[in-house]
Amino acid sequence: MHLRIIGRIIGMLLMIFSLTMALPAILSMWQNDGALNAFSTAFVLTFGSGLALWLSNLKQQHELSIRDGFLVVSLFWTVLGLFGALPFYLADNPGLSVSDAVFESISGLTTTGATVITGLDELPISILFYRQFLQWLGGIGIIVIAVAILPILGIGGMQLYRAETPGPVKDNKLTPRITGTAKVLFLMYVSLTLVCTLAYWLAGMSFFDALCHSFSTVAIGGFSTHDASMGYFQSPLILMICSGFMLFAALSFTIHFHAWRSRSIRHYLRDAETGFYLSVIAISTLTISVYLYFSGTYSLEDSFIHGIFHTISVATTSGFGAEDFSIWPSFLPVAVIMLSFIGGCAGSTGGGMKAVRVMLVAKQGIREMKQLIHPNAVIPLKIGSHRVEAKIVSAVWSFVGVYMISFILITLAMMACGLDSLSAFSATAASINNMGPGLGEVTASYRSVSDTGKWILCYAMLLGRLEIFTLLVLLMPSFWRR
Repeated sequence: MHLRIIGRIIGMLLMIFSLTMALPAILSMWQNDGALNAFSTAFVLTFGSGLALWLSNLKQQHELSIRDGFLVVSLFWTVLGLFGALPFYLADNPGLSVSDAVFESISGLTTTGATVITGLDELPISILFYRQFLQWLGGIGIIVIAVAILPILGIGGMQLYRAETPGPVKDNKLTPRITGTAKVLFLMYVSLTLVCTLAYWLAGMSFFDALCHSFSTVAIGGFSTHDASMGYFQSPLILMICSGFMLFAALSFTIHFHAWRSRSIRHYLRDAETGFYLSVIAISTLTISVYLYFSGTYSLEDSFIHGIFHTISVATTSGFGAEDFSIWPSFLPVAVIMLSFIGGCAGSTGGGMKAVRVMLVAKQGIREMKQLIHPNAVIPLKIGSHRVEAKIVSAVWSFVGVYMISFILITLAMMACGLDSLSAFSATAASINNMGPGLGEVTASYRSVSDTGKWILCYAMLLGRLEIFTLLVLLMPSFWRR
């Protein structure tokens, strides 16, 4: 393992990441909001640490191995999450503790959207911008890692998805080189953000709110500049715009790329994962909206507006809110939380297990039941017209199994930290699925969770964001042996 090469890479990433603190510092100086010293100090510490790491390993030249790749990806999110907490800790407002600052930072970078901050409307404008910008950066980082890096390590959702999509995706990349892939994805991501900003602005948001909310919408993060989230604007049009962009961002960016390149929607129509995902969203939205109306919770129009918005928000793991869905009647709150386990499509900014894995598990279950009826029949498992190899099915079941075991263990750990069963269940689901808001004690804020609980949830956020195995493999003794 080439630890010095890894140190040089992390140093370079820290120097680049320090620029995220320079922009809010300029904004703070312009607005004189009192947070300039916090961002200036954080910038110096982050850039200086990165420069020291980079210079001390400057002459190291080696090809990275697979094990190096796992460590780089894990350290990327962990180290940047720790340094990203500096402005939250150093600023007088919000004046967070170390645990709270790290929780807020990792929640932002992993696009989870869980928060410990209350009184967002009174925060310095630079802090508000920084929170949203963290999510935007986390979103593009997720896409690049999911499409270009994790498949090379053999654990990404795109490993499953590549068999379905014709063309370059079969080689795990949109273009022959990872750098080319990253550039294409970044251009698409920026373009989508600009269009979203314009749509929000034309719908009635201020330019600042439009820009900040476009950051968290395209990243499927869920952070807002207001305590009331999207409910602050009291606009059905804004809710529908948000719903559309959340859904679009939850679809695979490789599909977006091929559709954009060919100027055709046929790639969406031919893709089995997209069809499955949109069907689940449509059925869930209709069920929830109808139940809201017939239970007398809302009028017919509001039932469909809130049913569509909140179903898409949670199912895509965005976590925006317009109403408190935790007080909805009957099974609805838990049903909405359960949708977050599906998350987005492989190669999107969404969290969760990914739609393609859930689809394969469902298809495998149906195939097993058919096999019971016809024991001697040969029944292949397919995605669209493509046959799925046995090793991929095995990988899916392994992933789902480890995912659910991790979920159960973290839930029990959160109960041991003092949360009731409903709060522990929803906090774990919201964190490991990178969704954000939960039920019970964590409906609006995670401030009441103990420091130990917050560190556990930080691990859950990283675990879910990095497709489980990326972090867990580091715990194996064999990983560290020569």
